[in-house]
Amino acid sequence: MTHRKGWTWAARRGGAITAIGAAALAAVTLLSIQGCAPATDADADTPASHSVTFADARAAYQTYLNVSDTAAVTKDEASALTVVTSAQWAQTRSQYNALASAGTPVPRYRYGTPAFYVPALSGFPQWFMVTANRTTVTGGKPGATDRTLMLFARDKTTEGWTLSGTAVLSRPLPAIARDADGYAIPVSTTDSSLLLRPDVVGATQAAVVDDGPSSPAAGVIAAGPLTTGLHAALLARAAAEQRRGLQYQWLLQGAPFPQVGLRLAGSGGALIMYGMYLDTTNQHPNLVAGSPIGVPAEFQPMLAEPTEIGYHAVFANWAYQFAAIDPAATASNGKLEVIGSQRGPSFGHAY
Repeated sequence: MTHRKGWTWAARRGGAITAIGAAALAAVTLLSIQGCAPATDADADTPASHSVTFADARAAYQTYLNVSDTAAVTKDEASALTVVTSAQWAQTRSQYNALASAGTPVPRYRYGTPAFYVPALSGFPQWFMVTANRTTVTGGKPGATDRTLMLFARDKTTEGWTLSGTAVLSRPLPAIARDADGYAIPVSTTDSSLLLRPDVVGATQAAVVDDGPSSPAAGVIAAGPLTTGLHAALLARAAAEQRRGLQYQWLLQGAPFPQVGLRLAGSGGALIMYGMYLDTTNQHPNLVAGSPIGVPAEFQPMLAEPTEIGYHAVFANWAYQFAAIDPAATASNGKLEVIGSQRGPSFGHAY
């Protein structure tokens, strides 16, 4: 398995939300504890201090840009992995695996002017967010440009800042609430003033991705490409594999990645960042041996041995970073909107 470092948060498995609206909070809370560790308040309500300054954030951000770009140019995987953790670690590792196995260049990026969202917190873990336009550079020529939201974190004084995850945004961010000094206002992972407590946001999204729009969780999760759309894409894949006599299954589940949030200005809602694993299995019925099952191209570099052949099953798992807007509990007909993501292969195996 790949390295999975980060903070634990409550994740979904085994049940479905049985009510929506005001009752949804209690339901997803029950759902979140079915087989998962309790959440750690990465942003617990403590007396605020500006222990992380804007200067600290700018320095950490610039260090990441410098190290990651130099590593991409020199093909230095070891250096690249020193400035990433969690979902970003898995995604970066997969890029260097592709370089080693197929000669696929590690992407290089050009970043626009950043905007920093530094929460006023005391103690550890520490974190901050950055938004910036990111342009892919291939052969020295600029390509597609995305608006990205980046989460930087560190667990303790003796550790350096690392990029925990990046989400490519599908829409501009709403205004973030700030204090008199310009620092962002964090929300607790157990904040009950929101439609969904932040520590069950991922669990509730997973109910829709796994079970589709018929899930009771769909009452509090907005339809979109990362919720009902992702379910539809996976369902279509399963139907295609079934026509080939195979069984395709998936499970969106929690990951031990940082879970953080910032209060939105005016609305009472919050911007939430969190990570998930999408675990997929494609297999012959009852795992009996049969004709080889193809390994998706992006997972070929993840195999422990290049000679692995899926006579029985192929496992292909993704590490995701998500960004979502969680409305206030008092919002009329409010639904959580997943507004950004980035994914990369995290584990592959065939046997």
